[in-house]
Amino acid sequence: MQYILSFAVCILSVPCIAQNAKDSSSNFIAPIMIFVEGGSFEMGSNDSLQNERPAHEVLLNSFYIGKYEVTQALWQAVMGSNPSGFKGCDECPVEELTWESIQEFLGKLNKQTGKQYRLPTEAEWEYAARGGSISKGYIYSGSNNISEVAWYKINADNKTHPVGLKKPNELGIHDMTGNVWELCSDWYDKNYYNKSPKSNPQNIKKSSYRVARGGSWRSMELRCYNKARNRNIKDHHIANGGFRLALDQ
Repeated sequence: MQYILSFAVCILSVPCIAQNAKDSSSNFIAPIMIFVEGGSFEMGSNDSLQNERPAHEVLLNSFYIGKYEVTQALWQAVMGSNPSGFKGCDECPVEELTWESIQEFLGKLNKQTGKQYRLPTEAEWEYAARGGSISKGYIYSGSNNISEVAWYKINADNKTHPVGLKKPNELGIHDMTGNVWELCSDWYDKNYYNKSPKSNPQNIKKSSYRVARGGSWRSMELRCYNKARNRNIKDHHIANGGFRLALDQ
């Protein structure tokens, strides 16, 4: 599902990366990354919550993003432990995370793979969620019918679910709507869109919160829109916050 063992072949309709283990004896498993061709899009909205305004043009370079949310299996393989509240589900997204623990995970993963995995920027996340250059304009990631693409308040039975069970979006990415909120690299500023630069924006001005996107198993439809923004609390201890990997081209 999320991972492939050494020497496996990644076959997708778009370019992908399948990072094999450097040490086959470690039984290391690695994330499947989806290529997102750069381009421009209208980010945000003029008719929704204040922190999603105004709609503004953004231009992004090409990048890779995880086909799935980081799972408990990958976290366990890298960190040797599992902080999740919903244990016993290796292919469920890892949760109960702090910013510091994610940075430690990224450091260890990059050392093991020789890559430079990172968190996506908020702009990269929204662009990928909306289908990138082949977007069909859905309000959720891959559909206008949230039940097709997401585990959310109505259907999730108050828990996370294994990644990849719901319909993917236009780029072949799963679970960008629902399951767990996905942390981005940006600091949160409710007024950032009023001053965001056009090219590859990322809010690096420190504040009290980071940005999280996509909604979770606890969220109703309004919080799951592709354009919906959330403040990420410092320590996620309600088992609904995770993340997805990104990688520069």
